[in-house]
Amino acid sequence: MGCVARMSGGWSGSQRWRRLPPNWRSEIRPAAHARNPDHICHLCGQPGGDYLDHINPGDDHSPENLDWAHDCLPPHCHRYKSSAEGNAAQRAKPGRRRPSEQHPGLR
Repeated sequence: MGCVARMSGGWSGSQRWRRLPPNWRSEIRPAAHARNPDHICHLCGQPGGDYLDHINPGDDHSPENLDWAHDCLPPHCHRYKSSAEGNAAQRAKPGRRRPSEQHPGLR
């Protein structure tokens, strides 16, 4: 839709688009539009979704897993959802957190 995500990290340098199936623009995206022509955001229920979102994260590009969400337009539902998913993925990575230590006042 022409907007540029301005969240920290963002899609700068991302190659995720390469994992989309070859028929993404010619078949899959038009099918999602036909199923939800008013682009009702599947996250907030309001019209005007401007970004085709994977309902469940990952590479399941089946029509049942795709629906519209607000990204460039307020309330930016897709951006908040993606940020939460990215943060959860970072927390799940082993060895990425400092070991817990007892509070100095409790020693």
